[in-house]
Amino acid sequence: MTIKQHFKTNFLLAYPVMISMLGQVMTGVADSIMIGRTGATPLAASSLANVVFMLLLTFGIGVSYAITPFVAEADGKQDKKSITDLLRHGIVINLVTGFVLLIIILVTGPLLHHINQPEDVVVLSIPYLYIISLSIVPFMVFQTYRQFGEGLHSTRMAMIIVIACNLLNVLLNYLLIYGKYGFPEMGLNGAGWATLISRVLMGALMMLYIYYGKKFTDYRAGFAFGNYSRKLISRMLNIGIPAGIQFIFEVSAFGFSAIMMGWLGTTALAAHQIAINLATISYMTTSGLGAAATIRVGSYLGQRDIPTLRMAGFTLMGMALIIMTVWGVAFVVWRHELPLLYIDDQSVISMAAPLLIIAGLFQLSDGMQVVCAGALRGLQDVKIPSLMIFVAYWVISLPLGYWLGFKLNYGANGIWMGLLIGLTITATAMFVRFAMLSKKLLHTSVTTE
Repeated sequence: MTIKQHFKTNFLLAYPVMISMLGQVMTGVADSIMIGRTGATPLAASSLANVVFMLLLTFGIGVSYAITPFVAEADGKQDKKSITDLLRHGIVINLVTGFVLLIIILVTGPLLHHINQPEDVVVLSIPYLYIISLSIVPFMVFQTYRQFGEGLHSTRMAMIIVIACNLLNVLLNYLLIYGKYGFPEMGLNGAGWATLISRVLMGALMMLYIYYGKKFTDYRAGFAFGNYSRKLISRMLNIGIPAGIQFIFEVSAFGFSAIMMGWLGTTALAAHQIAINLATISYMTTSGLGAAATIRVGSYLGQRDIPTLRMAGFTLMGMALIIMTVWGVAFVVWRHELPLLYIDDQSVISMAAPLLIIAGLFQLSDGMQVVCAGALRGLQDVKIPSLMIFVAYWVISLPLGYWLGFKLNYGANGIWMGLLIGLTITATAMFVRFAMLSKKLLHTSVTTE
């Protein structure tokens, strides 16, 4: 394949995933925008609750990601029995994971009173956290069938379902946050119920699509319960758990940065929520490319076509750099206008604007690291990347951000400079890792031939 053909294939595979990922994030964005209209304190409360929720949800997403590289590899080998087995085992693993995460949130929620956050923010955040935590299990159902479909190069239906449910979420937000058309005015909790309802529907629709879709007829036996293999569960968890931990290291770093922002006050926390929301939108566009990297690299690994595997990975990285350059420029140029989408509090906007300059600077690193991580998952390599992320964020980035923010008195900007450095280190390490591993596979395949 030529580079042009790779770009075309990458785009056709990635764009539904990009839109799907954006749709998921837009649920949070819509919540933040509509909650922000009720004041800075509810916006800060949603930020605090989402720190806890996203920390655990992203672990679950990481566990579910184990399905895609294994299915892609089996598809490359045309091994339908293995694909069916992966579906049957995947749903059990993800359901158990979802219920465990739900219990953890319900038990640990009261700890928010003890992390030195504004008390009025904590009081609002805990009921909201409990409501959205109920959406973890249906979301893990959605993830199971979505990752299974992606492993078989089917990405469009997840996009359609996410868009439809996101629109439903916005409608329910309007009705339940503000109490329109006879519905109760529930404020922040209304946003939580809207999220829960939309995610239940999302999981149900994705499951029905995989069960009834003609493309998946050969794998319908994967919906049956029983006949589980301890060996296959172990193989999937050996990828899923490190991938989940990888997400925890990264998301918890941003989560702890939000806690540090809370130490600076409600205004700083609200500004952080706006900036991180916008940065998450850009991240999800390249997260779609990362998912495409997992699919394409895993498929070519199954076919043992290492030269094409490498070219697929590198062209996806190039696409990420192009897209994130556009995002970076947009954040810098419209740093004063974008926060107005969320809130009209001038003190929050003034604090969010310089954070968006820093966000603009780390776009290239953010895009590169997510695609490299996806490519490495396609190679079923997750343990070393998890260690890299831990060192970059928790050994270097966060201590440096604390030092800059509180010891050198750079405040919110100092905390975000630490994040910039952590992302840059992660992106560099991930790129080198993929280049070395794929080159080693190339030499091995040439020697074998």
